Amino acid sequence: MIQRITVLTRYFSKSMLVSLSGMLYLLLTLAFWFVFFNPQQQTPEEAYYQLVIGGFGTAMAFLVTLSVAARANAAEHYPIMVRLQSRVEMVTAVLASSLILTVFYELVLALLALVNGPDLTLGHILELPPLWLAPMVVAAVLALHASDFITIGWSRIYVFGVLAILLFGQGVQNDSLASLSTSLSRYALNQGWVGISTRLEGYASTLSLTDENVVSRLFGFVFWPFQAMAEAISNGYFTANQALAPAILLLYATVLFLLAVDLFANKDLEFTE
Repeated sequence: MIQRITVLTRYFSKSMLVSLSGMLYLLLTLAFWFVFFNPQQQTPEEAYYQLVIGGFGTAMAFLVTLSVAARANAAEHYPIMVRLQSRVEMVTAVLASSLILTVFYELVLALLALVNGPDLTLGHILELPPLWLAPMVVAAVLALHASDFITIGWSRIYVFGVLAILLFGQGVQNDSLASLSTSLSRYALNQGWVGISTRLEGYASTLSLTDENVVSRLFGFVFWPFQAMAEAISNGYFTANQALAPAILLLYATVLFLLAVDLFANKDLEFTE
C-alpha cells in the first residue's frame, strides 16, 4: 500500500511541477517574494517573516490541492483506479503530492526571504514546522472538499456552509441576540406560551447584563487555533494553551480527511475527459 501511494505521489508531483500550472505557481511565489520581501527594503522582523510566509503557504496549499485534484479527476486515471486495492490510496496520494509541492514553493520563498532578511535564531527555526505545516494541511484538506474529485452531491455546500455559519456567528453581539430573544418572547406571550415567553425574556436579560460576548466566543472557538498562533508569533512566545494550537489544527485536518475519504469511497466515479 505504501509503495503504491509513493508511486502515485511521485507521479502527481512530477506531472504537476512541470505543467503550466506548476510554472505559474512558481512565478507567483517569486512575485510574492519581490512584493513582500523586497531585498532592497529594510529587513523585516521575525514575526513578519513567520506570519507572511505561513499565510502564503496556507493559501498556496489550497490552490495547489485544487490543481492536483483536478488533474487526478481526469479520465485517463481510470486504469489506475481499478488496480488500487482501496480508493483511500488515491486520495492520500493527491493530498501528499499537494503538500510536497506546497512545501517546495514555501521553501523557495523562505530561502529567498532570507536575502537581507531577518536573523533567525535556532528557537525561531524550530518553531517554523508546526506553525507553517498545521494550517497548510487544514487548507489542503478543505481544498479536497471543494474539488470535484471528492465532492458527492451537496457535500461541499454542507462543509463550507458550516464554516460560513461559524464565521458569521463570530460577528453576532450579545445585544443583537438579546433583541431577538425579546421579540420571540413577545411573540410567545401573544400566543399564550407564558412559560416559553418567561424563559426567553430571562435569557435576553442575562445577555444584556453580560459584558463578555458569549455568542461570539462560542462560534469562534473553532477558529481559536489560528488566533492563538498569530498572537503567539506576535508576542514572540507561546503559552501552554497556545502551544496546543497546531495539534488542534491537525486534529481538524484528520477529521476532514476521513470525511473526504468516506465521500470518495462511496461516490460513483465520473472522471472528466
